Amino acid sequence: MRLRIRFFCHSLVSDWNHGNAHFLRGVMSELLARGHDVQAFEPENGWSLTNLLRETGDKAVQQFESRFPQLKTSFYSEQGFQPEEFLDGVDLVLVHEWTAPAVVSKIGQYCRCSSSTRAFFHDTHHRAVTAPHELSRNDLSGYDGLLVYGNALREIYLRRGWGNRVHVWHEAADIRVFHPLDGVKRDRDLVWIGNWGDEERTQELDEYLIEPATKLGLNGTAHGVRYPPEAIGRLKRGGLRYDGWIPNYQVPETFAHSRLTVHIPRRPYVTALPGIPTIRPFEALACGLPLISAHWRDVEGLFDVGRDFLMARNGEHMQSLMRQVLNDADLARELSSHGRETILNRHTCGHRVEQLLSIYEAVRPVSVGVAVGTN
Repeated sequence: MRLRIRFFCHSLVSDWNHGNAHFLRGVMSELLARGHDVQAFEPENGWSLTNLLRETGDKAVQQFESRFPQLKTSFYSEQGFQPEEFLDGVDLVLVHEWTAPAVVSKIGQYCRCSSSTRAFFHDTHHRAVTAPHELSRNDLSGYDGLLVYGNALREIYLRRGWGNRVHVWHEAADIRVFHPLDGVKRDRDLVWIGNWGDEERTQELDEYLIEPATKLGLNGTAHGVRYPPEAIGRLKRGGLRYDGWIPNYQVPETFAHSRLTVHIPRRPYVTALPGIPTIRPFEALACGLPLISAHWRDVEGLFDVGRDFLMARNGEHMQSLMRQVLNDADLARELSSHGRETILNRHTCGHRVEQLLSIYEAVRPVSVGVAVGTN
């Protein structure tokens, strides 16, 4: 069955401080490879793309178009938005939670009155905990399902009465992009890729990254945006070079130069949303890079902690684990192999597309779809 699927997202083009673009690109690529008609829509003057253009000019957009020629996105104006202009003849629409509430509501209203178009709302953020008043502005009554990236988030949606058909849809790795690269010299001890985080992990970055690297005398790089000058100075004093924003599709090469990476989740995911690792660990493990994570609770059993990656209880433990991985080649190889195997077996965008289509199958109109290859 060939479906016409549309995504309303904050941005497909820009991943500047916008991790959902990583997963969205992988899901769209997988759907296209299966013969579906797929397109994204993003708002004019979105904050992520605006900041990216300010920082890089048109270069980053041109690089995106060159790297992902199969992915199509168009821009819409939130003012006077009319869903019928975009959804006529569409089978399935996914609307991301960064979409303006007025647009979210109009799409839901349109789909509620449609006999053929089904709508899912997609949440990949912690605002349900940290800013529930913002999400409560969305009228989700017209949506056929809600897709949230963790069971803790699902429970919040149910408890707040935001919907009763709430499905856990974790993020995953796009293995078309994230895979090991041969022939690259591992000439750095570690790499950290992540944004500074609005004080959501400032203390944790000191404890789990800068202090261990300083005490062990490690070299490496840090990538991300919104780093204040004092943070860049702390990285430099710790032996880490700050290299700013990096396009997500260039991350595998950066990983390939490094002997390990660390994952430091933002505080809301540790304290209020256990079981949601966000997308970076999936991508690192897909590349076969040994990973050490600051503590979080894998309550959903996504990984085999201790074999896929190592988990540090505190900064002192992180320092010890870094030393072990850097000095024990067998341990590093085992982590690399087992972590990547887990991704390939359970956590690719292909797995998530299978789940998405299964969820859609339960709500689709009986007569929807035509065979791939027919006119």
